[in-house]
Formats: sequence, C-alpha cells, structure tokens
Amino acid sequence: MAKKILIIAGDFVEDYELMVPFQALQICGFEVDVVSPDRKAGETVRTAIHDFEGDQTYSEKRGHNFILNADFKKAEEKHYDALLLPGGRAPEFLRLNKKVLKLVKAFAEAGKPIAAICHGPQILTAADVIRGKTISAYPACKPEVLAAGAAYADLKMEEAVTDGNFVTGPAWTAHVEWLRQFIALLRRS
Repeated sequence: MAKKILIIAGDFVEDYELMVPFQALQICGFEVDVVSPDRKAGETVRTAIHDFEGDQTYSEKRGHNFILNADFKKAEEKHYDALLLPGGRAPEFLRLNKKVLKLVKAFAEAGKPIAAICHGPQILTAADVIRGKTISAYPACKPEVLAAGAAYADLKMEEAVTDGNFVTGPAWTAHVEWLRQFIALLRRS
C-alpha cells in the first residue's frame, strides 16, 4: 500500500513548491492529498511564482489556480504517513489557523516525516515543534526559526537539511536535495 502524504496549502502558496512536490511524489508512487482551510476538494487556491532576479528580495508573479484534491475538514494526522508544507505567502496566514497548528503538532508528536520549504517553516515555528532542531528556511525567516528555539541552517539555495523527522530547505531551488531527503525519510518510516 502506498504511503500517503498530506500537503497543506493556501492562497498565494509558491507555485513550484506546491506543484513540483505534488507531482514528483506521485511519480515516486506516493498518494498525495492537498488541502486548504475552508476549502473542499475541487476548489482552488491561487499560487504565486517567486523568482530571484537580483533584487534585495524575491519578486512575485501570479501563478496558477491549483485544484485541491481533498477536504481540509476531513484531514487528520492518523490518515497520513507524512506532512509537507510549501512556502510562499500562504504560511503567513496558515500559521494562524488552529487546526493547521493542531495537525502539525500531531505529525511532530507522532514522529512522522515533515518537509517544509522556504516560508513553510513559519508554520513549524508557530506550532512550536522545532525547539532544539536544525532548520532551514528562506533567509528572511531566520529570526522566527531562532526565536522558536531551533538552530538556523544557513544553506546554499540548492541545499536542504534533515534533522530527525524534519526536512527543510531555503527555497524551490533546493527541490532536488529537499525531495531526495524527504523521500529517503518516507522510505525508512
């Protein structure tokens, strides 16, 4: 039976950080559900494309409408083997949702693999599950990672880090290494 992964997304999630893992994990034989608060299967979230074009921070362009394939209200940790948190602007408001935080805490307490990239670790910091861990994130999230009691892994943009059941990376440019490490954890768990 294929392992099942839950992805929590929201409007203006980073397009690549949602679509690439969603498709790549399915190609590897995993079952992947994408949910968003207050949305049902068949409804959409808007995505944004973030790029590194030489400015002081990333630029943002409108992405696609991503069709959700599962209902947020029905999402429970016990139905999944792992959790994935993409970045973009969505984590800013997802971290304010009590059920999102409850889900993240349940995955962490169960020791299940959790992958977060870019701004996705903002949800981990709000859930208070990374104390004592080494975590990467988009560099602008470093103060939040440190304030949450974790060590910040200052990586190259194409690198990722695993600490226990957490796999994190700074941006979509780390997809190859981030997904490689996450898949390795999934296959061991």
